[in-house]
Amino acid sequence: MVTKHSTAQIRKIPGVVTDAFTYKYRNAESVEWKDKLSHFQVSFILNGDKYQAAFKNDGTWSGSQKEITKDQLPGSVEDGLEKSKYADWSVDTYYQMIFPDDHHEYRLVVRKSDLNKRDLTFSDKGRLLKDKLTL
Repeated sequence: MVTKHSTAQIRKIPGVVTDAFTYKYRNAESVEWKDKLSHFQVSFILNGDKYQAAFKNDGTWSGSQKEITKDQLPGSVEDGLEKSKYADWSVDTYYQMIFPDDHHEYRLVVRKSDLNKRDLTFSDKGRLLKDKLTL
């Protein structure tokens, strides 16, 4: 059974967007939508895993991210982190990012202190692609 929760929306989520989501993630549960103006973001649970997905206004899927554990992180990404200047930082959260062309990237939220946090994106080969400050 799919349960749908909507938070305060600026506009109604188009049927084409909800239909595209339902088609892609038939067994999603605890579905919550957010209007991000340029796209719609949906958070949900699938097979016990936490996901977020983005859909354009026309229903086109832009990508998803799934929360994973350190054990699910590819060795190449772990090696990439170990070789980076963030090797001694602690990892708060691990995400696997899935894109329409079927390639994967890995997002790690790391912290040195409560005020010093970074959002790192690695290729599946372990190369650091993005490094940005986060709150």
